[in-house]
Amino acid sequence: METIDLKNVPEKIREIPETEFQHLDASTSQERERIATPSLSFLQDSWRRLKKNKAAVVSIGFLAVILFISVITIWVSPHDPTQQNVSYINLPPRIPGLEGINGLNGKATVAGQVVDKYAQAKVPDDLNFYLGTDGLGRDVLSRLFMGTRVSLLIAFIAAILDITFGVTYGLISGLLGGRVDTVMQRILEVLSGIPNLVVMILMLTVLDPGILSIVLAMVVTNWISMARIVRAQTLKLKDQEFVLAAQTLGESRLKIALKHILPNISSVIIVQMMFSIPSAIFFEAFLSFIGLGLRPPMASLGTLLNEGYKTFRFLPYLMWIPAATLSIIMICFNLLADGLRDAFDPKMKE
Repeated sequence: METIDLKNVPEKIREIPETEFQHLDASTSQERERIATPSLSFLQDSWRRLKKNKAAVVSIGFLAVILFISVITIWVSPHDPTQQNVSYINLPPRIPGLEGINGLNGKATVAGQVVDKYAQAKVPDDLNFYLGTDGLGRDVLSRLFMGTRVSLLIAFIAAILDITFGVTYGLISGLLGGRVDTVMQRILEVLSGIPNLVVMILMLTVLDPGILSIVLAMVVTNWISMARIVRAQTLKLKDQEFVLAAQTLGESRLKIALKHILPNISSVIIVQMMFSIPSAIFFEAFLSFIGLGLRPPMASLGTLLNEGYKTFRFLPYLMWIPAATLSIIMICFNLLADGLRDAFDPKMKE
C-alpha cells in the first residue's frame, strides 16, 4: 500500500485528517479498464439482434411447431389421410368437450333445422373428426397434416436448389468476370424471360403431374434471383483488400470463393433463401389449385384449396382451414426473413 506524501498535498486538503482518505488497491485501474460485456462473434451478435425482434421469434415458434407436427404425423396420424368412407362424407367438425359450440359439435343446419350429422351417419360416439370430413369421407385434419408436409417438402427442396445452383452460378460468374460473366448473364436473361407456368406445362408433356414435375419447373427459373444477388455481392467483395491479399499469397479461386467470399455473403444467402421458401409454397399451391400440380390421393395445401372452393358456400371449413394454414406459414416465413435481414445488418439501429 502506498503512503501519502503530505508535502505535495495542498494546504486546504492537508487539513483533512489522513483517516478520512480511502486507499485504492493496485487493481483499481485494471478494474476500470476491464470490458464489461463479453465479446460476441458475428453469429452470436446476429442472434442477439434477432431475439429482440418479437415478430421473428414468434414466427420461429410457429414454424417449429408446424414442422414438428408435419414430421411426427408421418407415423402418428388421427386417421389415414387417403382412406375413403362414403358413409362419413361431408361431416362437420366435432371436438370432444365443445358440444355447446355450434360448428364444433358435429351439428349442421339443413333446411333451416339443426341436425346431428354424426347421428345421421351412425358414427360411433368415440369416433371424432376434429376438422370434419370431405366429399369422399376422408379426415380433413389428417389430410391437412399430409398437405402441409408435402408443401414444406417442396419448399425446402426449392431452397436447396437455390443454394446449389444459384450460389454456384453467381460465384463463378462474379469471380471470373469478363466475357465469361457476360455470357453467363445473357443466359440468365433468357431463362428469366420464360414464365414458370409455361415451363410447368412443358414438363407435364414429358412427366406425370407430381412433386418431380413441380421441382423441375422450379429448377429452371427459381434460382435466378439467388444467382444475381450472389454475383453482385461477389463483384463487391473480390476487389477488397483481404481477397487481393489471398491472391497475392497464391490462393486458388476455389479457395478464395469458399474461404473468403462465401462466408462474407452467407447472411445475404440465408435471407434470400428464407424469402424463396414462401414463394415456392405459393407456387406449388397455385399449380395444384389450377390442376397442374399433385394428383389424388396425394394432398397438398393447393389440392385442399382446390377441393374446398367447390363447396365453399355449403361447407366453408373445407376451404378456410387450408387457406388459413397457408397464410400462417407464408406470413411466418416472411416475418422471419425480415428479422434475419435486420439481424444480419450491423448498420441497423437497435
